[in-house]
Amino acid sequence: MKFEDLNLNHSLLKAVKDQNYIHPTAIQQQAIPLVLKKHDILASAQTGTGKTAAFALPILHHLINEKKDNSKIKIRALVVTPTRELAIQIGESFTNYSKYNAIKNTVIFGGVNQVTQTSALNNGVDVLVATPGRLLDLMGQGFISLKDIGYFVLDEADRMLDMGFIHDIKKLLEKLPENRQSLFFSATMPKNIVGLSSQILKFPKRISVSPVSSTAETIQQFIYYTNKKDKKKLLLHILKDKDINQLLLFSRTKHGADRIVRDLKKNNIEAAAIHGDKAQSQRQKALQSFKDSKIRVLVATDIAARGIDIDKLSYVLNYDIPNESETYVHRIGRCGRAGEKGVSISICEPEENVYARDIEKLIKQKITEVKGHPFPQTDKPMNAKEKKEFEKEKNRKKQEFFANRNKNRNVGQAKHRNNRR
Repeated sequence: MKFEDLNLNHSLLKAVKDQNYIHPTAIQQQAIPLVLKKHDILASAQTGTGKTAAFALPILHHLINEKKDNSKIKIRALVVTPTRELAIQIGESFTNYSKYNAIKNTVIFGGVNQVTQTSALNNGVDVLVATPGRLLDLMGQGFISLKDIGYFVLDEADRMLDMGFIHDIKKLLEKLPENRQSLFFSATMPKNIVGLSSQILKFPKRISVSPVSSTAETIQQFIYYTNKKDKKKLLLHILKDKDINQLLLFSRTKHGADRIVRDLKKNNIEAAAIHGDKAQSQRQKALQSFKDSKIRVLVATDIAARGIDIDKLSYVLNYDIPNESETYVHRIGRCGRAGEKGVSISICEPEENVYARDIEKLIKQKITEVKGHPFPQTDKPMNAKEKKEFEKEKNRKKQEFFANRNKNRNVGQAKHRNNRR
């Protein structure tokens, strides 16, 4: 099947051609005809399946074909998504697909000054892409009315609930018109997600593409077993491979992400981190530098990485093995998209061996172990007693650190007071 077979508006087909899309992905083949027929959709689709185009293209088709009165442009389509990065990405997709028509969109999210966003809203937009908090905020201030919404998309619903947005979503539902088409996308479908969907959708058509337990066939998966103390050295060893010219690296924690960036820079490897403690402008700058190949390694936490979409990204590295197997699938789904080849590399310390086994059970395949590298795993995972002692010592050191810091702070303040006398 080709995009021309989907009966989309000619301006959209022209824009799609500019993006070098020829064959629609599985989710696009299933969803686009149903959305064109005005069905509500409940779609289970993992990262990297092309779901943004699956809802954006048919919504734009409807908006182009609907007659507009000559008064101010009104918001007719609303896409709600959990993170700023994902909102920006979806906004970029709408802009790309609207290249040859007059449909206007804007993106709103928190963490930045609202003036630019409210200015765009005042000029009028057809499509609004938003994160829940900023959307409700600007609605409360009177900048946004949802009374003309004909199309509503809730994207990454599972992550939305994980991040605690359930109450915001329920508030939002109260403000939406009854007469609308609703599209609901989620990578996973636990009971609470299905329950939420039943409050949003009317007689939905259900679509399922690549359940979360599956990884794209185009992604080669490798794992290096090593000791905790050798992880830094192993990473540098891996990066000696010049073919890895662009790497998205996942860290479990924000502090860990910053530490990795510092270590890489010390070794003359250009890197930047994106996580929740970074200002929005810093995150966007880091992502753009990565896309422009100005930096070689982008280090991200899982939540910050949600929504990152980098064309032809070939390499993803798990510096920490996630304790939730599904997270592994989401992470490596960042590469090898749209039929391109990708490589996933995981670094596994002894305490994470059990997580690696859980992942292999979920994806129903053995991850290829890289043997013969300079930093093999020789340590054994700690038993319960050792873990208890380790945690006890870690907490003692943490308390000691904070006690010393407060003591030094108090001494410094006392000196400052004495100097002022």
